[in-house]
Amino acid sequence: MAANKNTLIPDWYEGELPPRSYRSIFKWGAPREFKHPNRRLYQLMKDTFGLSDADFQQPVSLGLDAVDAKVPVGLSAEQVAALENIVGPDNLTSETYARLKAGYGAGAIDALRLRHGIIENIPDVVVHPRHKQDVEQIVHYCNAQGIAVYVYGGGSSVTRGFEAVKSGVTLDMGTHMNKVLAFNETNQTITVQPGIFGPAMEDILNHAPEKFNAARAYTCGHFPQSFEYSTVGGWVVTRGAGQNSTYYGKIEDLVLSQEYVTPIGTVKTQDYPRQATGPDLDQILIGSEGAFGVLVAVTLKVFHYTPQNRVPFSYMFKSWEDAQAAARQIMQAEYGYPSVFRISDPEETDVAMKLYGIEGTPADSLLNLLGFQPMQKCLMLGYTDGDRVFSRTLARRIRQTCRLYGAFNLSPFGVTQRWEHSRFRDPYMREDLADYGILIDTLECAVTWADLPRVHAGVRAVVKSRPQTICMTHISHAYPQGANLYFIFIARITDIDEYLQLQYRVLQAIQDNGAAMSHHHGVGKQTAPWLEGQIGAQYMAMLKSLKQHFDPNNIMNPGGTLGLDMSPQQAAKTWGMRETEATNMEENHVAAELA
Repeated sequence: MAANKNTLIPDWYEGELPPRSYRSIFKWGAPREFKHPNRRLYQLMKDTFGLSDADFQQPVSLGLDAVDAKVPVGLSAEQVAALENIVGPDNLTSETYARLKAGYGAGAIDALRLRHGIIENIPDVVVHPRHKQDVEQIVHYCNAQGIAVYVYGGGSSVTRGFEAVKSGVTLDMGTHMNKVLAFNETNQTITVQPGIFGPAMEDILNHAPEKFNAARAYTCGHFPQSFEYSTVGGWVVTRGAGQNSTYYGKIEDLVLSQEYVTPIGTVKTQDYPRQATGPDLDQILIGSEGAFGVLVAVTLKVFHYTPQNRVPFSYMFKSWEDAQAAARQIMQAEYGYPSVFRISDPEETDVAMKLYGIEGTPADSLLNLLGFQPMQKCLMLGYTDGDRVFSRTLARRIRQTCRLYGAFNLSPFGVTQRWEHSRFRDPYMREDLADYGILIDTLECAVTWADLPRVHAGVRAVVKSRPQTICMTHISHAYPQGANLYFIFIARITDIDEYLQLQYRVLQAIQDNGAAMSHHHGVGKQTAPWLEGQIGAQYMAMLKSLKQHFDPNNIMNPGGTLGLDMSPQQAAKTWGMRETEATNMEENHVAAELA
């Protein structure tokens, strides 16, 4: 695979995906969709990592080998037959490739393992339930048999959220349980099964007049970067956020009611707009990541779909401090919230200038003349949604606030439109760079405005202590009291242990500097070792009590999810123990139980 000599851009891979290859699992999105680094971003990679065009002539690994391993099934023939009897022979598979695909997510650790041909922590069988009754029978049977149950939706988890550490059964909810159960225009709600994908539900809502004879079109208002390839169930159980959450809210703001199948029975909440009937069970179940039960239905709020009222905006600030101050004033001024609202720090702004084609344009030249310095200036972009008068008035007030902080108005140059055009497509670039040993990963956290500068500086210091590592940061969800910080680090890494050590150090830095360990990715098994340090021993004890109540035999997503049954090896990541110490601790624990 030689570099193109005319453009000095590598011949990025656009070949077919062998249907049973490792790449067919770790590739993001559609098999024939690609987004390649442009010339300027490619040059940045070479400059940062000291590479030349020659280094991009031969990929490190394309992952095109077939998954030809045959991993034995741990369930007995009788157990497999009993599960097959529930769902039918066409809805159960024990084939290794399907099990691997349903066991790995979309995180960097997943892709690294697949590129190395590592198969671990996969279910014994993948089952495709057809309806709630199937789920009830499966959970009841597995509880009686002591079989672990995991839930797979779109597969976009980046926290090892559904990794089948204890093997068992993985339920693929997207195959059949992907339907709309009810639409109520009077209440402005929609009730869906958990396996429905974001675009399918959004299309139905956008066409509500044709689908439901509704008076107008609607939107879900929830658009994570994984929107095209994630499910509503995944949004709910990970407590996710969409890129428009500053206006519409995170998923916990959108859920009105839910229904879960648990080992002790079915739990269903009511869709009242508010109630004072004790602690909120919905908020306990949202973000439970399959540890208490299987989500089988959820009722969400919906909103008027008025894209014609959208007003895009973008501004450049001379410093990160000015951009933060303007963002905080916008969120605290009480004149309304923008829908999309993003502020990039200096390093991310520098990359964004390349990525969105601003660098080298007349707008870039003008910024330089006006004193907006590279690696100091910060980009804000977003747009307003809602009623026409509200949206335009809000955009005007944002412009006034940005002027107070000396921002340059980039809105006429279409920066936000360029971002919006590619906002769901940027992940495609991960495979291109990883083909040549360059890894992109993300970690995010929630933070107050007062603590934001310390968290930003502290995490960056850890990432930058590793030579030749890019660390980009942005705010993409904001509130009157604070925001999230979303860190993107790019490093030349192919070794799994080297990657994990960097990830652990970043997670520890997030906690040490006073931020919440996750704003919207969830916890999974990746971040679990840090959770108790985050929430405290009493909070963790309460979660474990809830786990014991809903799932007394620990069959639901076992293996460290939310730290509820964390192994000593997982705990060692934060306690700094050596592997032998962790093993001894586990052996002592087992001996005590046997005694």
